[in-house]
Amino acid sequence: MRPMRSMGGGGFGFAGVESMAAKLAIGLVAVSVLSLVTGALGALLLLSPEGVLTRLWLWQPFTYGFIGQGPLGIIFGAIILYSIGGSLEQVWGPRRLLGVLWGGTVLAGILTSLLAFVVPLPSGYAGGFVMGSIAWVCYGLYIGRGQANFWGIPVTGNVLALIGAGFVVLNGLTSRWSVVVPELFGLGIAFVYMRGGSPRHLWLRLQHWRLQRQLRGRSKHLRVVSQERPDSDRFLN
Repeated sequence: MRPMRSMGGGGFGFAGVESMAAKLAIGLVAVSVLSLVTGALGALLLLSPEGVLTRLWLWQPFTYGFIGQGPLGIIFGAIILYSIGGSLEQVWGPRRLLGVLWGGTVLAGILTSLLAFVVPLPSGYAGGFVMGSIAWVCYGLYIGRGQANFWGIPVTGNVLALIGAGFVVLNGLTSRWSVVVPELFGLGIAFVYMRGGSPRHLWLRLQHWRLQRQLRGRSKHLRVVSQERPDSDRFLN
């Protein structure tokens, strides 16, 4: 089943609260509120690349994705996860949705922390929009050249994905690029995944390459036998 191709116009097929998309959205709101209420303790749930590398705060790549930045960031991020995530869940199923959205966010956090070895980065990344950006771009690329609806404006799925990426680029232009490093990694992960870079596709390609290599290796030992005369029955027995 293909997802309902509209955004902002009330055309989404909203998932129930028991769905994975709803659980991700509820988790974003709950952890964000918990982080605000607990203050300094809740700040440990944010992503601090230096803390991950030097203080071994290894849980942060797994928790920062459930924290939104500001009221609008929390609400908007939850809406994206619930609506777009719900549409993707209809196609992918809950496990794949969790693996792509949350797994991609974790990978973006790990890459951001590793980048801190080379470039000094700020601390306290809130990754709620990282997960939302991955969902947005994956949804748009899934539709591809098909027709989509962005707040009443007819666009293709590819354009819808560009709009989602544009929010990240504009944020980087209006502030600092170092602020949107996890989002940029998230966009790259979403693009690579939707263009055949999923672990399953990579494994199948590896298996295909190994099979082709084995066949080429075996073919080197084969020789072509040519008959001396066209009517010869020498090689029939």
